[in-house]
Amino acid sequence: MSDRSAIEWCDATWNPVTGCTKIVAGCDNCYAARFAELFRGVPGHPYEPGFDLTLRPERLKQPLGWRQSRMIFVNSMSDLFHKDVPDEYIDRVFETMEAADWHRFQVLTKRSSLMRDYLRRRYATRTPPAHIWMGVSVEDKKSRVRVRHLQAAPAGVRFLSIEPLLRPLGKIDLTGIHWVLLGGESGPRARPMDADWVREVRDQCIENSVAFNFKRWGGLRPKARGRLLDGREWNEFPSRPAASAPAEAA
Repeated sequence: MSDRSAIEWCDATWNPVTGCTKIVAGCDNCYAARFAELFRGVPGHPYEPGFDLTLRPERLKQPLGWRQSRMIFVNSMSDLFHKDVPDEYIDRVFETMEAADWHRFQVLTKRSSLMRDYLRRRYATRTPPAHIWMGVSVEDKKSRVRVRHLQAAPAGVRFLSIEPLLRPLGKIDLTGIHWVLLGGESGPRARPMDADWVREVRDQCIENSVAFNFKRWGGLRPKARGRLLDGREWNEFPSRPAASAPAEAA
């Protein structure tokens, strides 16, 4: 947890769960796993268990103590919808987010069908809070199914994190999507990203009036190649629309 963050698109991170398991190609070079495993076995360190999935109930109320409004990335070191996180624990995370409505929370997952099903249950009879943003990771054409799951989920703001972009995505249905983040992979085994793949996504965002944020090109060091795309930075954020109902599909 940090009530300050170096991540470009948020002000703070909050990790009521840490650790995860790799399930798709986008996970192969996971920065969070690489970091956590550096401290496996170090007595008393928060990551003494490495990247093993770990519930952190002592952290559940942390955002309630942050009185200044922040954009908070939830579980930057995990996935809230991991199959081994009990629904009762996810409920407690959402209870905190709902209560701390002066913040904006960004929840990102690769387990999109589990997220969709949970949100449909939780907001079956009420409007989802506009300050809780729900997003899915997308790295290639196969993973575009997660976009459909997100579109079918009740959420205040829906966003896509296209990072790392591993292959061209082709046509993306951006109906009901408010924000797209895109970035290349970083680290010692970073896979390359072609500029035309990035332009293809950006142009679709422009065509559909979806906010577009280009994080970086990636490489050995995250900021080594900068974040200019066609001579400019793309730092768009979504407006705060009223919470929207899910689509009927998926």
